[in-house]
Amino acid sequence: MIKFYSSLLLILFALTSCSKSYKIKGVSSVSSLDGKMLFLKVAKEGKWVNVDSAEVVHGEFSMKGSVDSVQMVSLFMDDENIMPMVLEGGSIEINISNTKLTVKGTPLNDKLYAFVEKKASMDARSEELGHKEAKMILDGVDPAEINVILTKESDQLSNEMNSYVKSFIAENYENVLGPGVFLMMCSNFPYPLMTPAMEDIVKNAPDSFKNNPLIKEYVSKAHDNMQSIQEHQMMQQNEQQAAMISQKQPAASIAH
Repeated sequence: MIKFYSSLLLILFALTSCSKSYKIKGVSSVSSLDGKMLFLKVAKEGKWVNVDSAEVVHGEFSMKGSVDSVQMVSLFMDDENIMPMVLEGGSIEINISNTKLTVKGTPLNDKLYAFVEKKASMDARSEELGHKEAKMILDGVDPAEINVILTKESDQLSNEMNSYVKSFIAENYENVLGPGVFLMMCSNFPYPLMTPAMEDIVKNAPDSFKNNPLIKEYVSKAHDNMQSIQEHQMMQQNEQQAAMISQKQPAASIAH
């Protein structure tokens, strides 16, 4: 009996160990990547820290190792951030081409790149509005009518995108995809800012999301920036009001 339990514990330990092991197989059709070193990096305390690396040889590269916990990481070539991914137990497949970047093979990576693909299709629809505007102008449509039509479509698409991003993050509050995608969306701004949609995401999030160090740092910096912007706008308004008053004062004294 003791021997049976010992064997069972060894099997369980082996299974547990395998679940934390990762194996990455990458394929690249981008010829300029051949001979280059690729690095997996994780953000820690405001810095990118190397986790693993591999050389691209004849369009292929591979990595393997183990992780203590699931991590949101990025694949880098030198200092260039190529693509985000999740480092989790299992076999991970990366495909890099000039037109598409994909990661698949594990649950969270499949989920992440389903999101990336859908978000990309929405972005493409947004870009298409510009082409539609040019076509309508060439067709002689009244500019006022064009503005009404495109504003309505743009607002609808923006609401759809915000709703999709918010729901995806909310569904993944408790795993690395929630904070990871939130910060991906934030990276589109030139500096940390909080939109109403982002405020809703944080407001409705559980403590595990709010207390994520990267989220806390971003939100804190964003609120500081928003306060600075409001103070600057208020200063400008006060200066404009003071200028208007000073312009009126001579006319008032002459009339007197």
